[in-house]
Amino acid sequence: MKLKNWLLSAIALAAFAAVSSAPASAEECPRGDLDARYCDRDGDLVADTPTDPSQQVDPDTLVFAYTPVEDPAVYKEAWSDFLTHLEKVTGKKAQFFPVQSNAAQVEAMRSGRLHIAGFNTGSNPLAVNCAGFSPFTIMASADGTFGYKMAIITHPGSGVEKVEDIKGKKMAFTSPTSNSGFKAPSAILKADFNMLAEKDFEPVFSGKHDNSILGVANHDYPAAAIADKVMYRMIQRDVIKEDQVKIIYESQTFPTTGFGTAHNLKPELRAKIEEAFFTFDWEGSSLQKEFEKSEEAQFINMNYKDFWDVIRKIDAANDVSYSCN
Repeated sequence: MKLKNWLLSAIALAAFAAVSSAPASAEECPRGDLDARYCDRDGDLVADTPTDPSQQVDPDTLVFAYTPVEDPAVYKEAWSDFLTHLEKVTGKKAQFFPVQSNAAQVEAMRSGRLHIAGFNTGSNPLAVNCAGFSPFTIMASADGTFGYKMAIITHPGSGVEKVEDIKGKKMAFTSPTSNSGFKAPSAILKADFNMLAEKDFEPVFSGKHDNSILGVANHDYPAAAIADKVMYRMIQRDVIKEDQVKIIYESQTFPTTGFGTAHNLKPELRAKIEEAFFTFDWEGSSLQKEFEKSEEAQFINMNYKDFWDVIRKIDAANDVSYSCN
């Protein structure tokens, strides 16, 4: 099967699992790539807050989910101090919602069960267009730098010393919606190395970055495409040893997880949630403990239109559609 058809089939499966059909009487308005249930009158590529106050939500308990790149139990503890701060700023209860897949996270926001989320780089466009996700911040280092690199890794003794050596072997990806775990490496392998899945190597999906990394470290896969910061955090926690894996390719820097809210929260509540992110004190917190290895130390302002431009270009190169049907 050619890469284009294989890719479209994988994306379609993820999208089908994550969405439901739009209302039959969708409002006529500018929307670009957004699903028919949303409007984009200001041209920022993100769903507008409903103008009808009756369609705005103000839940008693705010449900938060972090992208499912690793063990959800680890991140429930990591986000505990932030959620306590969120409760103080908003005056509402906050609950951590452990999601097992990108599709489940998108589905939860689209259905109204998820109010605040961190969607991974590759899932952001699908979440924005199909679930009404409205991102406004990402993690950054103390000097304001941000992002991560896609890395192709192998293990010593695999017989893979360079990317071309993957030909004829298995290569692990994470999920069809992941930028570093699937979309970026697929585009790079095709454009820079003339290598296509199914034709030049056998693609397999592990589900998560940590599964791919553990699979390489334990010799289940000879190679995998992953987000480098996930690997560094796993080394820091002694989940794997540094000498169990090695990098044979690194990409340009991509934006990391984008954080935001459902589009239909009351504006006053959305403002309080933004305040909670930007006033959170990292020093000595559970977030600092978890992310200090990758040097994140603050939340900074961002916007989807500009920060995710390179990701949308990668999607376009892979013929990815954001259709929710």
